[in-house]
Amino acid sequence: MTRKATLRLVFRLLVGAVFVSSGIVKALDPLDFAQQVRNYRTVGQDLAFLVALYLPWLEILAGAFLVAGILKKASAALISLMLGGFIVLVAVTIVRGIDVDCGCFGALSRRADWRLLLEDAVLLAMSLAVVRAKKGRVGGSERAS
Repeated sequence: MTRKATLRLVFRLLVGAVFVSSGIVKALDPLDFAQQVRNYRTVGQDLAFLVALYLPWLEILAGAFLVAGILKKASAALISLMLGGFIVLVAVTIVRGIDVDCGCFGALSRRADWRLLLEDAVLLAMSLAVVRAKKGRVGGSERAS
């Protein structure tokens, strides 16, 4: 396995694990997560509850698929979309001056701030590296030439 393939494997496992763990924490307390979604002041209560019921399971599945190496590019693309949306949401919230916990890890969440944006941008770069990998070369599946 080349150095790039090893790095992509590390990216795949790290990003996948973050999404699995984040999703599990949210799924265990959907009411708390619904309130955290509502705190962003971008959606109503009904949509916040729908997000709280379905988004954690989407995170768990996409993260688990990424870790397991199942549909790696599709899973990484879905995670990239979620990260991109969250980055925009947090940036808009910061600009609006709303002080809110990020909701990333349920009750263990911290403030949504510029540092969080940087961390999510790093995760996004990692997931995009998996998406952009050439066929057969996404971490853990590189073939010998």
